[in-house]
Amino acid sequence: MHKELIVIKVGTNVMTNKDNRIVRPVLRRLVEQIAELYERGIQTILVSSGSVIAGKEVLGNSTIENDTQRRQVYSAIGQPRMMRLYYNIFHDYGLKCAQVLPTKRDFSPGVHRENMIKCCEGLLAEGVVPIANEDDAVSVTMSMFSDNDELASLIAQLMNADKLIILTDIDGLYTGNPNSKTSDLVEHVNPEENLDKYIQDNNKQAGEGRGGMGSKLDYAQQAAANSILTYIANGKKDRTIIDIIDGKNVGTRVALEKQEV
Repeated sequence: MHKELIVIKVGTNVMTNKDNRIVRPVLRRLVEQIAELYERGIQTILVSSGSVIAGKEVLGNSTIENDTQRRQVYSAIGQPRMMRLYYNIFHDYGLKCAQVLPTKRDFSPGVHRENMIKCCEGLLAEGVVPIANEDDAVSVTMSMFSDNDELASLIAQLMNADKLIILTDIDGLYTGNPNSKTSDLVEHVNPEENLDKYIQDNNKQAGEGRGGMGSKLDYAQQAAANSILTYIANGKKDRTIIDIIDGKNVGTRVALEKQEV
């Protein structure tokens, strides 16, 4: 019987370098930690971005002018490439992984929702790590998740996860610009807290991921309001996930004060 279920979300900005190329050692460190959790009896669902950037690496700059269509094309090319990368790395650590491509209707009450739960439960029961990503190739604007932060929060709530860990390329929420020496890391946030004063606008290029810190906090607070202990932390560091599970003071913790680590 597993002790715990955690949902880990890894963003495009964690797995890419400054040239927007996917950095395989980052994925390897991620999988290594998931393998360590598995040995401890902790199950993981991974929500992974990267398919759009992986497709762009293959295709180069597309001539398609429509943003949504271009994203669909990049994603359709990049998704199998991402899964091949993950499949090979998980295999190296003696684990199996599986692809799950939800759309928004899978979280609405009814048969789609039940199927989604059964799929994830079945995979976890067989010791397989589900890797979820929005099905960008078929999603249209009306039915798209705002980003994979929303998807991760919804999966965590759907599966009654114990923890949600949102990995980004900075240490967490800061009181100001993360690069400023006068900014401090905000270690704890309540689900109902208004965080507008901390949020910086961000201008990301196509393919770099849609979710900024405001988005991460919104969905982290939603999960925390449903009693899921949530963290926003730096996925580029070596042992971030293990440190969180071990109760170390890492990143920004989003939780009701009374929630136990």
